[in-house]
Amino acid sequence: MLHLLWLIPAFPLASFVVLATLGKRMPRKMVPVFGAGSIGLSAVVTSLVGFSFLTSPPPGNSFTQVLWTWIDVGGFRPDIAFYLDALSLVMVLVVTFVGFLIHFYSAEYMGEDEGYSRFFAYMNLFVASMCTLLLGANLLLLFLGWEGVGVCSYLLIGFWYRKPENGLAARKAFIVTRVGDTAMTLGLFLLFDKLGTLNIQDLMHQALVQWPVGSTLPVVAGLLLLGGAVGKSAQLPLQTWLPDAMAGPTPTSALIHAATMVTAGVYLIARTHVLFSIAPQAQLAVAIVGAATLILAGFSAITQSDIKRVLAYSTVSQIGYMFLALGVGAWSAAIFHFMTHAFFKALLFLGAGVIIESLHHEQDIFKMGGLRKEMPVAFWTFLAGACSLAGLPLITAGFYSKGLIIWDTWSSTRGSSVLWVAAVLGVLLTSLYTFRLIFLVFFGEMKTKVHKRPGFAMMMPCVVLAVLSVVGGFVDTPEFLGNIHSFSDFMHLALPPITERPLRGMTEIGSEALVTLVFLIGLGVSYLLFIKRRDLAEAITAPAIAKALHRFWYTDWGMDWLYERVFVRPIVWIARVDKSDFIDYIYSGIALITELLYHGVRRTENGRMRWYAAGIAAGSIIFLTIVLFL
Repeated sequence: MLHLLWLIPAFPLASFVVLATLGKRMPRKMVPVFGAGSIGLSAVVTSLVGFSFLTSPPPGNSFTQVLWTWIDVGGFRPDIAFYLDALSLVMVLVVTFVGFLIHFYSAEYMGEDEGYSRFFAYMNLFVASMCTLLLGANLLLLFLGWEGVGVCSYLLIGFWYRKPENGLAARKAFIVTRVGDTAMTLGLFLLFDKLGTLNIQDLMHQALVQWPVGSTLPVVAGLLLLGGAVGKSAQLPLQTWLPDAMAGPTPTSALIHAATMVTAGVYLIARTHVLFSIAPQAQLAVAIVGAATLILAGFSAITQSDIKRVLAYSTVSQIGYMFLALGVGAWSAAIFHFMTHAFFKALLFLGAGVIIESLHHEQDIFKMGGLRKEMPVAFWTFLAGACSLAGLPLITAGFYSKGLIIWDTWSSTRGSSVLWVAAVLGVLLTSLYTFRLIFLVFFGEMKTKVHKRPGFAMMMPCVVLAVLSVVGGFVDTPEFLGNIHSFSDFMHLALPPITERPLRGMTEIGSEALVTLVFLIGLGVSYLLFIKRRDLAEAITAPAIAKALHRFWYTDWGMDWLYERVFVRPIVWIARVDKSDFIDYIYSGIALITELLYHGVRRTENGRMRWYAAGIAAGSIIFLTIVLFL
């Protein structure tokens, strides 16, 4: 079964080709058959490959499938080859399975859109690119998938291109992520120049052998790869594109946030964990970036009024948790949270799509309310995802994955009490903005009437993901709740276990107890401000300083304002000043000479045959003279 590995990206890629070329001509009912069906086939193949991997593990717990040689120039010989181990298997399983549910949902959600086939073509290319990124055996093939998801994000964010603001959001995402991609490209050049290969496993071995721990080269290479990761995963300081990416269709948002694109940076760092382990400064930078991002994004989420932007900032914050885990060496904990996050974040975006579709495309949470009884299935499924996001103790997947990260932040040799406090503060903020969202959307009086009920294709994925958002965390539990380590043990086949230091001052159960207390504080404050005493929330935000702080957080801590003045305006000014420099005169002069020659030659086209004959004769004489005498 392992030899079927190449079919995982091949099915969605083939469907993209079919839909891109024949989509407009095929019957409308056939579009989702190809669009969602290809992802379903990919998920089935992934399951078969995974079953074979688990029941008959390959030698070394990894399998490499070489299809053909891609390039062979001067000793540079990368292959089109796929690499499967525990890490890539878990990632691809989540991408294909969650991706299929999102595609299934899209069949109904996008059913009346004029770009129906185009939408599925882009989505299929998105999944194919992500699978290529995850399975690539060398960094060049990984980079091909990396750029593929970047292009697809541009196409899907700007899918409704007739609205100028959508095109602006798409360009912003493309340009901002290019900044990170430039850093990553430099990192690949550095690694190949110094180590002579881009094959990931050979590269990691060479780095471990040739570079001493803490030396300059691995640190620089690690920081450059981190630059690429923060761009794709929307971490500080390149997080500004993701909230604006909500301009795309809601299924696109679900796919970007849950299964593709933003998790690529997490995978890149996990896949190159050997490099970061010998570059402790770069690994510390990963932890600091994650901790800072999860706090800043949490404050921004509290102030948003658009339901999708609240979820967007929550994604930025939760990816921050994954970066924090990677930074302290809790590699398996980061991938565990990636998996649970994929379940509850896909559910939340799909649930948001149900709500938006039912309320005349209304996205302002302050114009919602009272939907708990009107849309009971949507309420309970959305509540399951939201509780998992906030980390409802004991019964939700998010509690176990996030709790493991927080504990590892304290207990790891590369952790610290400062990072632990940042992670716990993130729990408080998450609880606040999550239950603020729940209370405003589903409780209180109804402000917008429901005009449309979702069908089976939209609700079935929500129900499945709601179940996974609850039970998905029981594969890894703390010592006082069963001490199950099935997921971590499996991930240790590809990633090293965390290095723990002697316990000091707090145990795991103590950490979980404090996290639970902080969760309950956030829930209580949200209940007080948005259910019991809404006038109190208005009173808190009434003073001028509170309004200014609210505006500051609402605008992503002024990051767009800062970038506009530091980068955009100077570049635009230089372009305007430089638009008439002397370089332009060179090309303008060439164009003018060409135009004059054209006018000169045009006069010879006068229709007089004698002049044509004379010209031919003169040309022949000149040519013969040159041949004979020169």
